[in-house]
Amino acid sequence: MARRLKDCGFTVAAVYDVHAPTAAALATELGATACTTLAQVTASADLIFTVVTDDAAQLKVFAPTGDSLLTGAAGRIFVNCATLTPGVHVEVERRARAAGASSLEGCMASSIPQARNGTLYLMCGGDRAVFDQVRPVLEKLSGDLRYIGPAGTAAQVKALVNMVMNCNTAALAEGLGIGQALGLDLTMLREVFAQTGANSQVLKTDGEDMQNRAHDCYFSGAHAAKDSSIAYQLGLDCGLNLPVAKATKEQFDRMVTLGLGGLDKSGVAELTFKGRHG
Repeated sequence: MARRLKDCGFTVAAVYDVHAPTAAALATELGATACTTLAQVTASADLIFTVVTDDAAQLKVFAPTGDSLLTGAAGRIFVNCATLTPGVHVEVERRARAAGASSLEGCMASSIPQARNGTLYLMCGGDRAVFDQVRPVLEKLSGDLRYIGPAGTAAQVKALVNMVMNCNTAALAEGLGIGQALGLDLTMLREVFAQTGANSQVLKTDGEDMQNRAHDCYFSGAHAAKDSSIAYQLGLDCGLNLPVAKATKEQFDRMVTLGLGGLDKSGVAELTFKGRHG
């Protein structure tokens, strides 16, 4: 995302990462400052994007005390792109407002190539006026930009997107796994899937990788487990029975338990194909 914005003529003033060498390398490439504190990031930029792993990390970078993006944050705008529990986005917006800043959800339904090429599918939530203010920047990152509603609503939609995607991924792994066990040609099987009701976006992105055991990480099994849990809990809170979502969550949880959470989500096939991980 930083490289894309730089290409589009924006000044990328600062970058920060918990893995300092990553930030240092990118800063050198973009002519930015590799910040060593969160407060330094806020002091360096007017518009700040955050992409973190989970709820705890998001709340930590927006901590009310200690090193925090909220230090000296008056007038700043934060766009938070991680897939989080909706209530966390609401809380971050509350904390940002208390500090005189603004916060917007910029939930992404895409991966690394789309981020680099400016074709992310971005779902935004928060104050509409804040969205309109940063829209010219977001349009350079997104091939299809959508405002969903108040804080928390974009996170709800993103959680459901990932839940359905993860269900499709687990089902595809099982279909191909059965095909392999039957001795079917998996390339042929994928071609048939693509022309029938078995087709899906996941078939395009993950099918060949499942067949070839190519699980270079674009979206990890650990993240799939986390996001499945968020959506499943939303359903439980609504009093719904969700057996497919539950089974999918358990399958990705099992990836993590077996030490496979760092593989791409396509690695769920390792749990299904005969003769693989078991």
